[in-house]
Amino acid sequence: MCRNIKPLFNFDPPVSEAEVRAASLQFVRKISGFHKPSRSNEASFLAAVDEIAAVSQRLLDSLETAATPRNREEEAAKAKARAAERFGD
Repeated sequence: MCRNIKPLFNFDPPVSEAEVRAASLQFVRKISGFHKPSRSNEASFLAAVDEIAAVSQRLLDSLETAATPRNREEEAAKAKARAAERFGD
């Protein structure tokens, strides 16, 4: 899985539309191999981002869990600690 795409489910506060779109953009970039598509591919690229964002939001809205929501700051601190351990300061 692409390291830049982060889990978005079960956070407090809930995921924003911008976060879903950013994850969708990263996904489309990964599978297309384009960081920025050419003008001839731009419409298809952006349409894919929109469609994946919509499907992703529907998925997140439909998921259920009994687990307590995760705290964004705590998860970010854990990720930072893992990165520091893996890559050094």
